[in-house]
Amino acid sequence: MLDTNWRSGRLELDLVASRDRTLVFCEVKTRSSDRFGSGAEAVDARKQARLRRLALAYLAELRDRGVHGSWNLRFDVAVVTPGPHGMAIDVIEAAF
Repeated sequence: MLDTNWRSGRLELDLVASRDRTLVFCEVKTRSSDRFGSGAEAVDARKQARLRRLALAYLAELRDRGVHGSWNLRFDVAVVTPGPHGMAIDVIEAAF
């Protein structure tokens, strides 16, 4: 895990992790029910575009910190749903 709740202005990346040469940007959505759609559905085209712009800002900050090189980028969505036996977490890798 590299960062949690990383901010650029008013926008935020929930989780940033790395594995080998892949940076993973994970949007976390919590839903108590799917009455208004699933958490994954909440990450619409507009939200995806915002997350891509934030990822570019994050990469720029890495360069400013002296971290150089090429990275593969992946965008995941984690949907957290409370249940009778605790929280269920569904991770959609490479969601978009």
